[in-house]
Amino acid sequence: MGSSTTWALLLAVFFAAVVEFVEALTIVLAMGITRGWRSALAGTGAAVVALAAFTAAAGYAITRWLPESALQLTIGTLLLIFGLQWLRKGILRYSGLKAMHDEAEIFEKETMAATAAQPESRFGLDWFGFVVSFKGVFLEGVEIVFIVITFGLNAHHMPAAIAAAAAAGLVVITAGALARRPLTEIPENTLKFGVGLLLSTFGTFWAGEGLGLFAKSGQSFAWPGKDLALLVILAIWAVVARVLMLAFRRRAVPAQTAAETVSVTEGA
Repeated sequence: MGSSTTWALLLAVFFAAVVEFVEALTIVLAMGITRGWRSALAGTGAAVVALAAFTAAAGYAITRWLPESALQLTIGTLLLIFGLQWLRKGILRYSGLKAMHDEAEIFEKETMAATAAQPESRFGLDWFGFVVSFKGVFLEGVEIVFIVITFGLNAHHMPAAIAAAAAAGLVVITAGALARRPLTEIPENTLKFGVGLLLSTFGTFWAGEGLGLFAKSGQSFAWPGKDLALLVILAIWAVVARVLMLAFRRRAVPAQTAAETVSVTEGA
């Protein structure tokens, strides 16, 4: 891949990891403040160990069991599905049909749940804080691992993908440690929408190459223009997203008007 494509790959991994790290940080902060830092950090550490084992197993299985064209098709399809989920949420949010993602609101909900939970101690740890921290970090971490493995293996830039994710983690953890509060200044909704476009673009590109698995030769297909095809695919997804956003926005306006009318009628 060319240098510009490599930079696009690194940016996609970095910003996707930033989003996931921010969401994990919010959960750990809520547990640490309300249930105790020892349990929250222990849950985080256990999740990191579990993620390391998961990464080793998943990476070994993918690289050993699948030929290149099958690898491209499988990972490209999964990445496309993953990216379309982010893109769908972004379209719904910016069209007004879904509430914007709000880390402050999520932090408040997690804090209220932690405060209301009954105290339970296991192995010298607050079990609620440990389990919630573990689940939050592990689930968000699995998404980071998936993105790093898919981008790294398909683009043959695994060290670069790992470095991008590690840089994102360092930035978010440092900022969170200094602020000791949710990082609401990070434009998560915009980042998710942009990353959704990039994931969908690379997923389409690699899945298309992987369709060569069904050809007689079994070799990967090559896109016209090679890496330049990524720009065309990105433009197509951007246009599709914009068209859907405008269409859904027209649906959202009558719905909001109807809700306001009902509210006024009930108030009268």
